[in-house]
Amino acid sequence: MNNLSLFLACVAIWGTTWLAITFQLGPVAPEISVSHRFLFAALVIAAWCRLRGLPLKFTRAEHAALALMGVAMYGISYIFVYHAELHVASGLVAIGYSASPLLSTLGMRLFFGQAVTARMALGSALGIAGISLVYWPEFARPVDSGSMALGAAFTLLAVLLSTAGGLLAHRNYERKLHGWPTMAWSMGYGALSALIVALALGRSYTIDLSAPYLLSLAYLSLFGSVLTFAAWLTLVGRIGAPRASYVGVMAPVMALFVSTLFEGFLWHPLTVAGVAVSIAGNVLVLGGRKT
Repeated sequence: MNNLSLFLACVAIWGTTWLAITFQLGPVAPEISVSHRFLFAALVIAAWCRLRGLPLKFTRAEHAALALMGVAMYGISYIFVYHAELHVASGLVAIGYSASPLLSTLGMRLFFGQAVTARMALGSALGIAGISLVYWPEFARPVDSGSMALGAAFTLLAVLLSTAGGLLAHRNYERKLHGWPTMAWSMGYGALSALIVALALGRSYTIDLSAPYLLSLAYLSLFGSVLTFAAWLTLVGRIGAPRASYVGVMAPVMALFVSTLFEGFLWHPLTVAGVAVSIAGNVLVLGGRKT
């Protein structure tokens, strides 16, 4: 696949995973569904590593680092995503995630001493402002404003934890902890943390054998959590992480269009303005990074 095909594949798949999550919401607790998703993905990746002869052994310290990243990036953050989608349209949750590149810029400055240029600061401000504009008209719609606020709060917590997971992944990368074996273990630890949360909250361990649930689980695990990461990592290797990060700009926008088609999300003039401003902010931030 050429670079454009890889880019479009990432945007198409990650832009539709948000809707797929809605088919996971039902008789199975969100925490259990998150555990199912990443355990399945971890086992698939581990099997792939075995076939290719990639080592899956790590030291205790390395396991601790991978566990911490997995809990933040794949476990607790996705629990908040699933709970957020119980209250707001999937596209809105995706748009909230478009703040991740902006927040990671701040995190890199705070924890790794990376310089923040005026361009990046302006882009961050525009990105946050754009997301605020997208959410603003939703509070005025004739729906339960409390539920909307709860969905926005869950989205914020998910984005913050996901960003923390990304920063931990960067630290692991500096320690030479990257590649398929690390993904297998970190996703496994994420699945385990979701299961522990489920048990702590007294959730019943159930499995939904309906076609919508199983098909969405397979899609989220194989396509959203395994194949797309393979495509994205290939893209990173070819064109560099900053340019590949534009996937994170376009996927949420596609998710909002998908939400419009399948969930009846209604666009407001502020929604259009917010999406445009958010994209502009992300472009400024990502355009200011060096490969």
